[in-house]
Amino acid sequence: MNTQDLFARNRVILTHFDSYSTALLFPRWNNNTLLWPEALPASATPMPAPTMIGPMHVANTVKQAVVERCGLNPDELEHVGEFNHWAQTESGPVRIHLLRFTTLDAPKAAIEALGGEFKPISLLRGSAMSELLLLREVFNLIVGTGGQ
Repeated sequence: MNTQDLFARNRVILTHFDSYSTALLFPRWNNNTLLWPEALPASATPMPAPTMIGPMHVANTVKQAVVERCGLNPDELEHVGEFNHWAQTESGPVRIHLLRFTTLDAPKAAIEALGGEFKPISLLRGSAMSELLLLREVFNLIVGTGGQ
């Protein structure tokens, strides 16, 4: 399976949480989406997680593909398994993964090189409501658990 096929079935939210300042940051990409590599189709609707997760939706496979495609350090990125969101599209289910940077500071230069800019959720107004709702879930998950 090539990465184009993989990312047709998966989207990624990248985030960084600074436990000292309690700043939770998300990249907004050049195409104005908060999901990498692209927004969900406008017709996408939330769906429950399937009972069986196929190989194209496996978290480690998606993380590795993001690392390879973006040139990120895999030791500085963790998949947050508690975030479990899916969307139904005309071409089938899409899993939305949460990858969290574990670095002391947000890797702003790396994200900028990929066409994104880290911003706090309060500065992401104007983004798609469906994406903002997902970020709210991330906020509740990370900040609600004390940043763990």
